[in-house]
Amino acid sequence: MKMKIRIGLVAVMLVTAMPARWSVSADEAAPIVTAQSEQVDAQMAAKGKALYARHCSHCHGFNMVTAANDLRQFPHEDKARFVHSVTEGKNGRMPPWGDLLSREDIDDLWAYVKTGGKE
Repeated sequence: MKMKIRIGLVAVMLVTAMPARWSVSADEAAPIVTAQSEQVDAQMAAKGKALYARHCSHCHGFNMVTAANDLRQFPHEDKARFVHSVTEGKNGRMPPWGDLLSREDIDDLWAYVKTGGKE
């Protein structure tokens, strides 16, 4: 009986000690998540670059710069404005692309625009 209690206590101690030894801190996990998100962003930007060349460059320039505007300077914190401009058009000069581009396409374009053309 005492042997069973000792074995049980040892088992409980091992089980409670294992998660602490095997767990990963948030600081250790952050580089993995960051690396994965950077890879996804790079893939999206590459798709966005192709979409930009096909649909946008004839008005916005191959380097995102024209006499009228510089997309490299588009505020990175204003994705909603970008999405609205692309889907609905802008000032009667930029046509709406919402019927031609999917949400994923627009997200890919946004990823490319955020690179400033340096993808």
